[in-house]
Amino acid sequence: MVDFDKYINRKNTQALKWDGLKEVFGKEDLLPMWVADMDFTPPMAVLQALEKRVEHGVFGYTIAIDSTYEAIIDWLKHQHGWDVSSECILFSPGVIPSLRMAIQTFTEPGDKVLLQSPVYTPFFHTIERNERIVCNSQLLLKNNRYEIDFADFEEKLKAGVKLFLLSSPHNPAGRVWTRDELSEMASLCRKYGVVIAADEIHADLVAPPYKHVPLATLDNSIADMTLTFMAPSKTFNLAGLQASFMVIPNPDLRKKMAAAQAKDGFSFLNTFGQIAMEAAYTHGKSWLDDAMNYIRGNIEVVKEEVAKNLPELSVIEPEGTYLVWIDCRKMGLPDAELKKRLLEKGKLALNFGDGYGPGGEGFVRMNVACPRDIVKEGMNRLRLALT
Repeated sequence: MVDFDKYINRKNTQALKWDGLKEVFGKEDLLPMWVADMDFTPPMAVLQALEKRVEHGVFGYTIAIDSTYEAIIDWLKHQHGWDVSSECILFSPGVIPSLRMAIQTFTEPGDKVLLQSPVYTPFFHTIERNERIVCNSQLLLKNNRYEIDFADFEEKLKAGVKLFLLSSPHNPAGRVWTRDELSEMASLCRKYGVVIAADEIHADLVAPPYKHVPLATLDNSIADMTLTFMAPSKTFNLAGLQASFMVIPNPDLRKKMAAAQAKDGFSFLNTFGQIAMEAAYTHGKSWLDDAMNYIRGNIEVVKEEVAKNLPELSVIEPEGTYLVWIDCRKMGLPDAELKKRLLEKGKLALNFGDGYGPGGEGFVRMNVACPRDIVKEGMNRLRLALT
C-alpha cells in the first residue's frame, strides 16, 4: 500500500511542477500546488513492469500488442460500463495532441470551435494556434455549482460551429456532468451537425456519489459523432510517459484521425508509456481507490480551513478531479493583486483563474494530489497571502 503521506523530493528531477517555478512564475521560493500531476508514486505494479523492461536493456521500436488493448477494454468495461472493441482504439502521445489533431481534421482555418469557460487553458491555445476561432458558451455558477446555459449553447451552435471540445469531468470546476446534461449537449450537437471531441482524461478521478458517464455510451448515434480522449496519466500519475488513447466508434471519423496521425508521422507509443499504461489498467484499481480516498480527505482539509479562516472565499465542491476551484471574488482584489499576494506574500504557486477564460477571473485552482502536510502548508500560505 502506498504511503500517501510520504514526502518525495521532486526537485532536480526535471519536474515541471517543481523545477519550472522560475520559468512559469518568475520565482523559485514557492510551494507548488498548480499543474495537474500528483506528488505520489504510481502503483507498485507499474514500477515493477518498468523495472523489468529496463533490465531487458534494449529499447527499439514498439508495437501495441493484444494485452495492451485488452487492458484498456477491461478497464473501460469495469470502471465505466463501456463495451469497446480494439478496432475503435487509436493511440496518441497525449490528450492535447489528440485535440489538436481533431481540430485540424474536422475544421478548417477560420472555423469556429466551441468550448465552455472557465475551462482548461490549452483548449483556448489549441484552437487559436491552429487559426480557428474560439466560440465560448460560458458556464453559469448557481448556488456554488456550475450549470450549462443551454439556450446560449444552442445559439453558439447555430453560429456555424464545426467542433465542440467537451471537458468531462470539467477542468477546473470539477463538475461531473449528469447523463441528462450530456444527452442535451449531444442532442444539440447532433441537430447542428457538430462533431464532439470529449476530453475525458479525469474520468477515473470521480468519487461517490458521483459517476462519470462516457459521452459515447449514451446511444449509438451519439457515439457516431464523438471522439473520446482518455489516458492513465492523471489517474495513475504517468503524465511524463506520454501515453494516451482515443476511442472512436465511427469508422469514417476513425479513418480520418488515423490518416491525420500518419500525416504527422506518428507510429508508436513511447515504450515505457505503453508498458505503464497496461500495468496500471491491469493492476492499479486498488491503488486508485486508496488515492481517491486520500484526496477526498485533502479536499475536506481545504474546505474546513476556508470555512474557519478564510470565510470570504468559497470552495466549488469538486465532484471529480483532484483540483479545487476556489472563488476569491469577495476579496475584491484585481487579478494582478491576487497573483502578487499569492506569489510574494504567500509564496504559493496556484493556477490563476483568468487563464481559464471568461468567468475565471477572481478564482484560483489548487492541486491537492499531494501529501496532507503540503495541503495544510498550502492553506497556511493562502491565509497569509489573503489576510
